[in-house]
Amino acid sequence: MTRFWKLTKRNMLLYFRDRSAVFFSLLSMLIVIVLMVLFLSDANIDQITDMLAGLPGHDTADDRDNARILVLAWTSAGILPINAVMVSLSALTSIIRDKTSGRIHAIYTAPVSRMVITLSYIMAAWICAVIVCLLTLGLSELYLCMNGMEPYSLREHLILTGMILLNGFTYSAVMYLCAALVKSEGAWSGVGTILGTLVGFLGGIYMPVGQLSDYLQDAVGCLPIIYGTVMFRKIMLAPVLDTTFADAPDAMTDGYREAMGIDYAVFGHTADIGLCISVVLAFGLLFMLLGAAATAMRRRRDR
Repeated sequence: MTRFWKLTKRNMLLYFRDRSAVFFSLLSMLIVIVLMVLFLSDANIDQITDMLAGLPGHDTADDRDNARILVLAWTSAGILPINAVMVSLSALTSIIRDKTSGRIHAIYTAPVSRMVITLSYIMAAWICAVIVCLLTLGLSELYLCMNGMEPYSLREHLILTGMILLNGFTYSAVMYLCAALVKSEGAWSGVGTILGTLVGFLGGIYMPVGQLSDYLQDAVGCLPIIYGTVMFRKIMLAPVLDTTFADAPDAMTDGYREAMGIDYAVFGHTADIGLCISVVLAFGLLFMLLGAAATAMRRRRDR
């Protein structure tokens, strides 16, 4: 067990000491923030304000303030699963460098089983993703509270932490399988470029999933990222949704929730939090098994 934690610590330090790796793993998050601040935020706020205009008991200035908090919370909820994906990918760059430099053979000659080595890579990526996502959640909540939102309750914090742990585990397992199949840093860089480009679309950040066609919504539903996004949105947006759409018709509230991907229907079924957690966990366990199988196959080839 001591050797496992030493290997895990070594892999974590390789990530956090590489400032460029940390920066590029957060690049997708920074792109989302820039897009929302410069291009999309005002349009979304105006849309919500226009929807609520004329409703009894609603003040335009208050509606606009609530809409701003709602859009910020919606963006923050989408950033968390993006970070889980990209930080896991970047943290597992260590295994690619170990393979290309030949250090992996020296590690394999150590008196440690290959399964322990494999788990140390996954655990390091998991912990790195969780640390970054917890920091992101803390900074997001601080910014939201500075703009007028009430802090999340203890129960909500516990649920969000559990979701961060779950998403970190799943994407660490997914990225490990990818790392086990990739043989060069160039190919791994290509994987990062593709994921960095697609993750915002697949998670319904750049374009709300409710605005996609039914076919594309079902296609996105075959991937875990959208379920991670939905589960975070359901918790993080619940308080401000109640405030923003207070006394609004149910049809208006439900329409907004569906359009913005807070309520997500896939293959004719609405994805509640339980379904989202089950899907994300199932993907994590599946890719953990596939990663172990890929490691076993490589072991047999190395003999």
